[in-house]
Amino acid sequence: MSLLTPIKPARKPRIGMYSVGLRAYWEQFPGLRERLEQYGAFIEQKIAQWADVFNYGLVDTESEGRSAGEWLNTQNVDLVFCHAATYSTSSTVLPIHQINKAPVVFLNLQPTERMNYEGSTTGEWLAHCGACPVPEFANAFNRAGIPFKVVNGLLGLDYTPDISLTNEVTSGRKEAVRAWREIEEWVRAAGVPRTLRHSRFGFLGNTYSGMLDMYSDFTMLQAQTGLHIEVLEICDLDRMLRSVTPQETKRKRDEVLAMFQLSGDSPSDPIARKPTEEQLEWSCKVAAAQEKLVREYDLDALTYYYHGAPGGEYEQLQGGFIVGHSLLTARGIPCSGEGDLKTAVAMKICDILGTGGSFSEIVVVDYVDETILLGHDGPFHIAISEGRPVLRGMGLYHGKQGTGVSVEAKVRTGPITTLNLTQTGDGRLKLISSEAESTNGPIMRIGNTQTPVKFKQHPDDYMTAWFAEAPTHHCAMSIGHNASLFSKVGELMQIKHVALG
Repeated sequence: MSLLTPIKPARKPRIGMYSVGLRAYWEQFPGLRERLEQYGAFIEQKIAQWADVFNYGLVDTESEGRSAGEWLNTQNVDLVFCHAATYSTSSTVLPIHQINKAPVVFLNLQPTERMNYEGSTTGEWLAHCGACPVPEFANAFNRAGIPFKVVNGLLGLDYTPDISLTNEVTSGRKEAVRAWREIEEWVRAAGVPRTLRHSRFGFLGNTYSGMLDMYSDFTMLQAQTGLHIEVLEICDLDRMLRSVTPQETKRKRDEVLAMFQLSGDSPSDPIARKPTEEQLEWSCKVAAAQEKLVREYDLDALTYYYHGAPGGEYEQLQGGFIVGHSLLTARGIPCSGEGDLKTAVAMKICDILGTGGSFSEIVVVDYVDETILLGHDGPFHIAISEGRPVLRGMGLYHGKQGTGVSVEAKVRTGPITTLNLTQTGDGRLKLISSEAESTNGPIMRIGNTQTPVKFKQHPDDYMTAWFAEAPTHHCAMSIGHNASLFSKVGELMQIKHVALG
């Protein structure tokens, strides 16, 4: 088993699809129906790379549309693709989505890059006129109050059907590549609401006192995301700690040493030193207890904070949190510090999409390099690290009580996207994403995660724009440019999404 094998993998999205046509065509143009069904089978096969697909087949009358809607309901689909294979009346399509309430995306995927103008027949044209009914669908859906999206482009076949009178090998054309990138994003995004609706988020301890941006109503969060919040006590973790055996501590120590490198003393900060043997042993024992907690309560994510009374057992317990929570984050159980539940959700969204999601806030601005350092005192998403993260012993945790081992690391160089989940004044959730580049600039040796990030705007202009959106002060850092993907997540979850430069 890999050290990064997820403890609980994300759920596969369930994608419904069907193709449309006009029943009158089948007798008039022999072979047309079979040709369109072949296109539909190609689409099904492509989508099956990312999801479980439920293809109803061809829908060509309004009564067949009603049957398709009922059938899609029985499949419990998260998203439906309507393949506009040829012309069809809107009365055929509308009943499907009046019965089935899953979000719908119309696929206007033309099989050919260019018609054989001299040699085409009416039947040949009808095999390529998928764009024709889409405005009719759009009008009917708009008047019925049913939201929809459209993907336009080429089908992307790597062969030409025998019946065709033109070239249909379009897989390498930009219009096919772009269309399939967008379809893949819709499919991946559909996995987010499905996974969240089945997720259990642990809330361990409390939220850092006075951080008003992070306080949220648990009922509001469940109402808008579907996730369950399990309120945990620090004594729950203490109970797990008491059951940890020396063998379990050793196994966790082996895991830690395989993932991290141990630091020497910081060359600059007297509170950041080489981890002592006692600190390391304690962090590994606590990490074993943290995994036991996750397994006992069947958690998919965790947010935590506990300061404890000075010198008390619980203060000592929370001092060992960061290493274990970093290990859990790397294995698909995102852990956010300071009791920031909304950022735990943002991290989970990134993790479901396979893009990481490391706990971050603004550390400092570098006006020479025009970068903003983003990071925190832990935890860190090891799976997206630039090299092996470093463990440092901390003489104290700034702004918190206790001592322990912290993670010093940066996200790998290249494209990144931050994702912030905030709450507006009217009690609605809002996603804010920002595409940028992680650079190879310097970081401080103080036992915190730090990544120098260059946004599209000057740091001052970016901060002005971000602050104006009233964010939660933490965010999740993901790898890749994912604003388009995050916008689709927002669309499917009915949560507003704002993309910043």
